[in-house]
Amino acid sequence: MTELDPERLPRHVAIIMDGNGRWARRRGLPRFFGHREGVKTAKRIITKACEIPIPVLTLYAFSRENWQRPEEEIAVLMDLLRAYLREELPTMLEKGIRFRVIGERERFPEDIQEMITLCEEKTAAGDRMTLVLALSYGARAEIARAARLLAGEVQAGRLSPEDITPETFARFLYTWDLPDPDLLIRTSGEQRLSNFLLYQCAYTEFYFTPVLWPDFTEEEFLRALAEYQRRERRFGRV
Repeated sequence: MTELDPERLPRHVAIIMDGNGRWARRRGLPRFFGHREGVKTAKRIITKACEIPIPVLTLYAFSRENWQRPEEEIAVLMDLLRAYLREELPTMLEKGIRFRVIGERERFPEDIQEMITLCEEKTAAGDRMTLVLALSYGARAEIARAARLLAGEVQAGRLSPEDITPETFARFLYTWDLPDPDLLIRTSGEQRLSNFLLYQCAYTEFYFTPVLWPDFTEEEFLRALAEYQRRERRFGRV
C-alpha cells in the first residue's frame, strides 16, 4: 500500500476520467458498458478521496463537446447521471460530502436539473469533502461567462476596469469559492487538458497515466498522490 504524508496532501484534485469507450472496445462491448464501469470507478475513487481526506475532488464527467456524441450514447449517459444522483445522495449525506456542479446545467433535462439542485441543497452542510462534477462544462465558455459578468459589473458602475485583477476575475468563475487544483490526473494515456479548468490550472501539477478509467484503482489514485508529494512546487520562486 502506498504511504502518504498527511501533511502534504493536495487541497484539490481534479480528474479527467478518460478511456471508457476504449475499455469497452477492447473487450468487444458497446461503449455504454465502459461508461457503466466508469461510474463504478468514480464511486470508488470518491470514497477513497473522502477517507484520506482530500478537501476538494473535481471530476470531469461531461463536457460541452460531449453533446455532439450520438443520441443513443447521450441517452445512456443521462440515465447513468440520473441513477448516480438518486442513489448516491444518501451516501453523500452519510459521509459529509458537499456536492457541487459546475457547467451549463440548464442544457440538461429538467428532471436532472432538479435532481442536481436537490443534491446541492441537501448536502450543503457537508464538511468532510466537496465533490464537484463538471457537467456540460467547457473552460473557454466559463472564461467567456466570467468576462460577460465582469463587463456587466463595469457597465453598472459597480466596478472600474482598473479594479480587474486576476483575483477579481477568479471571483466570477464557477469555482470562485474553491482552491485551484493542486493536482490534475488524466487517465488513458492522453496528455492534454481538453478544455478543462484552463484558468484554474495555471500552477497545477499534472499526472498522466496510461491506465483506462474503468481500470483506475484506489492504489493507482494513491500512486498519483505519492508522485505529487515527490514534486517541488515553487510557483515561480527559487
